Amino acid sequence: MSKTKLPHPLPLQQYARCIDASQRPADHIGDWPAPGQVYPVQMRRNARTGNVQVHVLGFYAERPYGAFAQHRFEPVAQIWLN
Repeated sequence: MSKTKLPHPLPLQQYARCIDASQRPADHIGDWPAPGQVYPVQMRRNARTGNVQVHVLGFYAERPYGAFAQHRFEPVAQIWLN
């Protein structure tokens, strides 16, 4: 049995397509995804709720917090980095 440990988080780049860009909150300040566009993302769990959220890499969001609900995106690819 190998004692090799994988790094955490794993060295991968994820990509997801925006499938729902509707209902932008009125108080949202920052970038908003366009439907059909593919973005580099990180899927992270919210520390408080435990729900998975999508963080679009390179997006700027001042308010509210710069994460999107998982139902707005569909994963399209994962690329292992080495």
